[in-house]
Amino acid sequence: MNLTIHQTFLPHSDAEASLAFYRDLLGFELRNDVEYGGQHWLTMGPADQPNVSIVLHPPFADPGITEDERDTISAMMAKGTYAGINLATPDLTATFDKLQAGDIEVVQEPTEQPWGVRDAAVRDPAGSMIRIFEVK
Repeated sequence: MNLTIHQTFLPHSDAEASLAFYRDLLGFELRNDVEYGGQHWLTMGPADQPNVSIVLHPPFADPGITEDERDTISAMMAKGTYAGINLATPDLTATFDKLQAGDIEVVQEPTEQPWGVRDAAVRDPAGSMIRIFEVK
């Protein structure tokens, strides 16, 4: 098999806040902005990785979601346990310093983990966990 990662999906609760975070703070490019019924699906990704995308989607767009499921998803998003993504950078200190200059929620400052990696964690505007690993 020859598999690659093409897209991953993360929820968003505010398209403008997500654009500010992923485009303006992380430096990803906006590849597509689809609006339907007042909701936006944003496709973002690193400029140097045109075949890898993050699709930021409205979490309640599926008409089959029940009210109980909406409540569960909302609670999990508020706690930051609904979704997440791991990113990588060759210079975690510089990346983290740039992120701290923005309006972000820091979950974990750069830390040497006992299993041999150095990482940090922040939340995006919808509460998704963004872990950033230093990969040299």
